[in-house]
Amino acid sequence: MAESPITTQDEDVFASLLVPDAAALDRLRERLARAAATDGLLDVAYRTVDSPIGGLLLAATETGLVRVAFESEGYDAVLEHLGRRLSTRVLRAPARLDTVAHELEEYFAGTRHTFDLPLDLALTAGFRRSVVAHLPDIGYGRTASYAAVAALAGSPRATRAVGTACAHNPLPLVVPCHRVVRSDGSLGQYRGGAAIKRWLLDLESRG
Repeated sequence: MAESPITTQDEDVFASLLVPDAAALDRLRERLARAAATDGLLDVAYRTVDSPIGGLLLAATETGLVRVAFESEGYDAVLEHLGRRLSTRVLRAPARLDTVAHELEEYFAGTRHTFDLPLDLALTAGFRRSVVAHLPDIGYGRTASYAAVAALAGSPRATRAVGTACAHNPLPLVVPCHRVVRSDGSLGQYRGGAAIKRWLLDLESRG
């Protein structure tokens, strides 16, 4: 006896059995993340969030927030770099970054002027780390020149090195390298692009 042909409807049923929906996948990822954390297998947690300046990838170690990346940087490339520099045990675990996401929402809404987050500066070192450590000294709604930041970091002539440190700041937004501008007031470079730097400065100028 001839077998009945498989219809499109049958294929849809099979697909629904084999491929869980998005909510089920999220629940599975959450269980895996909790199990990994319990077993000490989660070194770097990450999640993505939407924002007025586009998507952002957030990553944290047990020490604190270690990376904020713009969508234009390429999430896969960022995660690969985290795996090489920090640990191969990198897992999507949104819960660890709930507070970061909430504070960023408040910042973009204009209601938060400083971040109250533990930070992990493991991705920067030497003079660059010194620059990153001084960037929060530039208050909300203010700017400082590369030369001024070089002086704060203890090397007044290292303006070009300050520019490099800002360009490689692993924690943009939270550590405000967007507030560093050229001595003539022009924007200078920014990891997220000039348009995003201008947007952030405009947001903060409204107080």
